Amino acid sequence: MIRRPLATGSTACKSLQTWLAVLLALLSLAQPARGQLTIDIVGVGAQQIPVITSEFVGDSVQAQLLTGVIQADLARSGVIKNLDNAGLVRASEANSEGYAQYAARGADAAVLGSVTPGANGQFQVTFRLLDVAKRTQLAGLVYNVAAKDMRATAHRIADVIYEKLTGDKGVFSTRLAYVSKTGSRFQLIVADSDGANAISIVGSSEPIISPAWSPDGGRLAYVSFENRKPGIFVQDVSTGARRQLLEARGNQSAPAWSPDGRRIVFASSQAGGTQLFVANADGSGVRRLTTNNAVIDTAPNWAVDGKIYFMSDRGGSPQIYRIDPEGGGAERVTFEGSENANPRVAADGKSMVFVKREGGRYALAVQDFASRQVQTLTQGPVDESPSFAPNGKLIVYASIYNGRGVLAAVSADGRVKQRLASAGADVREPAWDRCPGSVARRTTVFVRQRL
Repeated sequence: MIRRPLATGSTACKSLQTWLAVLLALLSLAQPARGQLTIDIVGVGAQQIPVITSEFVGDSVQAQLLTGVIQADLARSGVIKNLDNAGLVRASEANSEGYAQYAARGADAAVLGSVTPGANGQFQVTFRLLDVAKRTQLAGLVYNVAAKDMRATAHRIADVIYEKLTGDKGVFSTRLAYVSKTGSRFQLIVADSDGANAISIVGSSEPIISPAWSPDGGRLAYVSFENRKPGIFVQDVSTGARRQLLEARGNQSAPAWSPDGRRIVFASSQAGGTQLFVANADGSGVRRLTTNNAVIDTAPNWAVDGKIYFMSDRGGSPQIYRIDPEGGGAERVTFEGSENANPRVAADGKSMVFVKREGGRYALAVQDFASRQVQTLTQGPVDESPSFAPNGKLIVYASIYNGRGVLAAVSADGRVKQRLASAGADVREPAWDRCPGSVARRTTVFVRQRL
């Protein structure tokens, strides 16, 4: 039987300035970025589902690619354990001999498939997911794809496997955005969730920070210092077309999209102090949201329920508040701990992750809105810029390892942990594309049918 993992000017201004100083210190760590991200798994779930993936039959090069990517995806989920497939009889369909071998190796589920060259440079890819104990098929699909789309097809298959075994949507077919630096130039990078296919979509000799994906996964809003002060730019990821959100006095920073992608909330000093403003995604209709110039309001995040969560020192130290996008009074959300910052709400709206100061360390914590219970997920010393995966099960963030900036990921229960690094370089400011299947949609699929 398939086993499912368990569910699981004031002192205040000075404190907020400390957060800003931490951000600047992280930026100063940047070194030239070389190569794509590599992922090390440093922690797994309390329970793991044992799965065996047979080497796909057919074209050897494509079969090896498919099998390897699927196994790597399942491994980094943290809740699925890959069993050794050495010496396993390769097959594309279930049979009694295969079931006996899978059971003998302790598998709860087995993955098998084929990849066969077809017409016009296409390949037919089939896969089946089997319940070993019941000797039944849980899923089976056929794809016709080009060789260039083989990795994306493997991610699709891994997403199906993960969902069938855990009940949660997979996130292997999604993308990450992050900031790196090459020489004196900063780069905004977009890559698949496993770090592959990394491309630079914009570069600048001045810092780039705070990337934010639009809900449809087609655009990135980010902050660039290219005009010698922070300004917000919106860029189409596929075409590269970009424009500045608005030109205004002061600094514009920390953009976040509304759930429908029509508006952007951001922090600005255009009216004095640092307050929240809302604008249409084309830069029109700018409207001030918070109005007290004596406090600092920043780091907004627009939740699915329409509320805007943000960091403010209005209560005497940096804490998290929420406000209606049409204005009105702000409600304090965090009460545990002296300083809490950078809120990011899960896609289901039931919890948020944020940065919590514990002594001299900055760690990630998650708060359940219904119970108000807070759980610390990481140990610091400086963990920043959290971003939820679309399914809410993993959180990617910026950290420091061996004195160098890296990305890391942790599950919402704190058990699954990963480290994502680029050889010889620092990477910062991650943002997880919340549009499921954003990588897979790039593939040209002519046939998709169930087996």
